[in-house]
Amino acid sequence: MSNENSYTTEEIAKLLRISKLTVYDLIKKGELPAYRVGRQMRVDASDLEAYKTRAKGEYRQVPSPSPQASQIQQVILNGNNTAGSAVRNIIISGQDVSLDMLATQLTQKDKTIRPLRSYVGSLNSLVAMYNGEADIVSTHLYDGDTDQYNVPYVRRILSGHRFIIVNMLSRLAGFYVQPGNPKQISSWKDLTKPGVRMINREKGSGARTLIEEQFRIHGIAGKDVPGYEREEANHLAVAGAVARKEADVGVGIEKAASLVGVDFLPVVRESYDLVVMKTKENESLIRYIVEVLQSASFQKELEAIGGYDLRHTGQVVYETW
Repeated sequence: MSNENSYTTEEIAKLLRISKLTVYDLIKKGELPAYRVGRQMRVDASDLEAYKTRAKGEYRQVPSPSPQASQIQQVILNGNNTAGSAVRNIIISGQDVSLDMLATQLTQKDKTIRPLRSYVGSLNSLVAMYNGEADIVSTHLYDGDTDQYNVPYVRRILSGHRFIIVNMLSRLAGFYVQPGNPKQISSWKDLTKPGVRMINREKGSGARTLIEEQFRIHGIAGKDVPGYEREEANHLAVAGAVARKEADVGVGIEKAASLVGVDFLPVVRESYDLVVMKTKENESLIRYIVEVLQSASFQKELEAIGGYDLRHTGQVVYETW
């Protein structure tokens, strides 16, 4: 095992001889406590053993707890909810810091909501939602045929499902270049100039989708661009590679450029939207999300970070009926 005191979801699936989707379902239902470390969701060995014992129906006789201990146990089980409602794990998938802020405010809206964060890219997040492994998904996927963000992808991937797309924010995406732009990069075609090395994003990310769509539109073959095969998992890593002069150009959002000290050349204003399945269970969750996004307090928090366009925040972009 990768960790003797805890297990990944893949390891749990192998140990219990069930699918990974079933493991996520147990986590979402609160039957199997879990927490996230980096990109991985982990389950402590003691929690796994406790679940197995409950599943077998084997319960040990224990002394009656003191009133104080009983009260503590009740708080843990109910997530500090005095009404005694069961805690619901909500998996929020995406990488932007605004999602962490959303998670905090959703908990304030309803103490029975326990957000779990998944830091994967837009396309992979939508696939996870289709597989029942995510509850709130953020996307910024550019479609070159329609010159539109997100809706074409969500409609294709979640075909047959009822869902809603709500705008969270807009932000600039573009090229990271070294200070002064010594390679004189100003367009997608410039990535094919002799001596220019790019740094790519991982497959399934929104930035990678933008790159692939623009390459297709401009007739650029990835094999003809040095550095195309090298991938990084987030905007900061891409900007950092450019800052260290390991690459001449990368693609990402504006904020990362200022954090690492590279120049930023805007290319497109992308729509960063949230997707939620329209189910009976999610009715209150959708309402909470819209209320949080439209609230003055949440928007002030986003404004304090800078680099976000909030003109359409909280507006419904698309929904099925």
